[in-house]
Amino acid sequence: MTQTAKPLSTSTAQAPDLDWSQIAETVRMLNLAVAQIGVAMAEGEDSVQALTASFTGMVERVQQVAAEAARLPPEQAAIAEAIGAHCEGVQQSMQQGIVAFQFYDRLSQRIDHVQHALEQLGELIADNGRLYNPMEWQRLQQAIRGRYTMQEE
Repeated sequence: MTQTAKPLSTSTAQAPDLDWSQIAETVRMLNLAVAQIGVAMAEGEDSVQALTASFTGMVERVQQVAAEAARLPPEQAAIAEAIGAHCEGVQQSMQQGIVAFQFYDRLSQRIDHVQHALEQLGELIADNGRLYNPMEWQRLQQAIRGRYTMQEE
């Protein structure tokens, strides 16, 4: 038994290929990608919140150590200075961590934009009344462009 290959479809807005099984599968894949992005973002946010709480605790402890060092008797001034220098080093490291949190915030915003763009694309592809309408694609493109407001994007 021989099978003949289907000719490649030449789907256009005027003569659309309505084989929605491929479109439905693509929409499911987009929805899965959007869901995975959402889960990853939630997990990332949980991690950042835990790190923020840790940093807050470290700041408080470093301040306590510096305050205790300042109360040392004058004959232990060298030790107090060494402790103060170490506290300053820890505070600088925490500043670097804060910069990393700011990077994560920008990353989160970018990924959120991608997630929304994929959602909108999936909605457009899933709607056979909109799929072959050029104005709908232009609206989608404008909506996507409108979400990108950060200069780095």
